[in-house]
Amino acid sequence: MLYLWLKAFHLISIVCWFAGLFYLPRLFVYHAMSDDAPSRERFKIMERKLYRGIMLPSMVATLAFGIAMAALNPTLFTGGGWLHVKLALVLLLIGYHHMCGAQLKRFARDENVRGHVFYRWFNEVPVLFLLAIVILAVIKPF
Repeated sequence: MLYLWLKAFHLISIVCWFAGLFYLPRLFVYHAMSDDAPSRERFKIMERKLYRGIMLPSMVATLAFGIAMAALNPTLFTGGGWLHVKLALVLLLIGYHHMCGAQLKRFARDENVRGHVFYRWFNEVPVLFLLAIVILAVIKPF
């Protein structure tokens, strides 16, 4: 029963984390397009609160619940290579998360050099991770 509770909270954490991963780069699009100082300052506040208040705690919770699930059920690692691939993708996703944090800091220092088109493409990256990770977790293809 504990495993199912951990799994439920793991999924809730993932949903919250991905909400932030989808929204923060979209804020970057609007921030890169903004021309006036009040708008840029508003975006800085929104980006910081989203990253620190939602994304970071959700990522930590996702990892904590995932690790707890693996500790309770270590046989997951013997059921094929799907979990290993999923964990590799999660590591890459953590890297993307930190890239978002680095970009947030550039915006906060008014040092952004990229245009809104870059961030429109950057915003699509988490979709690819979500598709791959969910398919691996549900289908367990290998």
